Amino acid sequence: MKIVIVGAGFTGVQLAKRLINEKNDVILIDNDESTVRHASNRLDCAVVQADGNNIQTLEDAGIAKADALVCVTESDEVNMITCSLADAVYPDILKIARVRNYAYYNNTSAVKKSHAEAFSGSHRPLYGIDYMIHPDVEAARNIVEAVKNGAVNDVLSFDGAYELSRITIGEDSALAGRHLESVRNLTDKPFLIAYVESDGKTSLPSGSTLLHPGDSIGLLTKDQYLEELFNLCGSHIQTLKRIALVGVGRVGSIVAESLSTHKKSSLVSRLLLHKMQQQLVIVDTDQALTNEASGRFPDANVFCADISDEGFIEEEKINTCDLVICATSNYELNLVAAAYLESLGVRKTVSLVASSAYATIARKIGVDVPVPVRDVVVDSIMSHLHGSGVTGIHTVATGEIEVVECVLQPNSPLIGKMLKDIARPGQFLIMLMQKQSSIGYQIPVGVTQLSVGDKAILVTQADKTQQVLRYFNGKD
Repeated sequence: MKIVIVGAGFTGVQLAKRLINEKNDVILIDNDESTVRHASNRLDCAVVQADGNNIQTLEDAGIAKADALVCVTESDEVNMITCSLADAVYPDILKIARVRNYAYYNNTSAVKKSHAEAFSGSHRPLYGIDYMIHPDVEAARNIVEAVKNGAVNDVLSFDGAYELSRITIGEDSALAGRHLESVRNLTDKPFLIAYVESDGKTSLPSGSTLLHPGDSIGLLTKDQYLEELFNLCGSHIQTLKRIALVGVGRVGSIVAESLSTHKKSSLVSRLLLHKMQQQLVIVDTDQALTNEASGRFPDANVFCADISDEGFIEEEKINTCDLVICATSNYELNLVAAAYLESLGVRKTVSLVASSAYATIARKIGVDVPVPVRDVVVDSIMSHLHGSGVTGIHTVATGEIEVVECVLQPNSPLIGKMLKDIARPGQFLIMLMQKQSSIGYQIPVGVTQLSVGDKAILVTQADKTQQVLRYFNGKD
């Protein structure tokens, strides 16, 4: 594919890296000289210093032959205007924009709701943007997903039934010292080990893979079996009765809304893993935000205070919380506060951080679940760039592994074949499949046959994702 990216900041560069690794043709545009120079030194692609919101610039960059335009500048308006300009001349090109102002999403929803018929069929999307990516919404979803599973490390949920959880093998685990092929004899519960992190390297396992204490694994199983399998790994799911949320800005508000007990949502019941309601404490230094939070979340205890104030921590017993979620817009504060509070006795911590590099640091200093904002944005963009057959893509572990959700297309050469016949060990592993004739996902076996319309969730090495998708689509 040929992709034009407008905006060479961190997100633009990370997106370009991922696309270049997948052998795509990438052109990066930014109007800042130092930003362009920095990106040129890091990327093996064309980097142009120019205004991206100029149709002549886009045409000089080859927009006429491009498959997609992605706008990730710091300005929502520039991103939207650039997509609108391109849409006016090149409506068939996929257009994606990062938009932080939630008001634009609200306006879009309202217009679509009130003019449902007008915006059906072949009508162009509002603003000419096929997909808007909201960083705060994407980050909040990741936080809620982690929290509802007990903040047990990185977690992905599929179809509300299966969970892929990153778990560290304990010293006393029955898995320690065993080869993967012998692990299945330890339990009758269905599970799959999707990846193994050992000695700083993440890889797809085989039957001969030896598991060591301290290794982290990607464990896939149904949510009702999580507790038993966690125990098998030497880890434990603990109930979260008292939760503190630090930061009630845009990300924090979305998280608080999901956790607020007065909503009495099914999410909360799954989160707690018991019938008791949790106590939610909200902390922010902004008086206006805390006043608003007090009205929106009447069941929560809301404080206008500084989380780094030792007196406040002691007085309100924040250090006795089962979980602290640090979701302010100050990512460094989130990281430091989470690590500090865990050292004071907090059982579990979730921290919003800038990128996967900071996520690695966060884990090393004790943060249980770091959520890298920029990486979840890139994941969301990549999901849309991989075509209609790909419905989701997620970076897991240290960024070396990707989980891809896709639907088998009629032109796939794999239709009619069994999994054992299409296997490429070390490149990908199909974790879950949903047959058109069945309800819900299941862990497939070697004789599972592929059919048109089947939904597959597979795990790949990140630098092999595009190659694997070409294989599934008959282009390899």
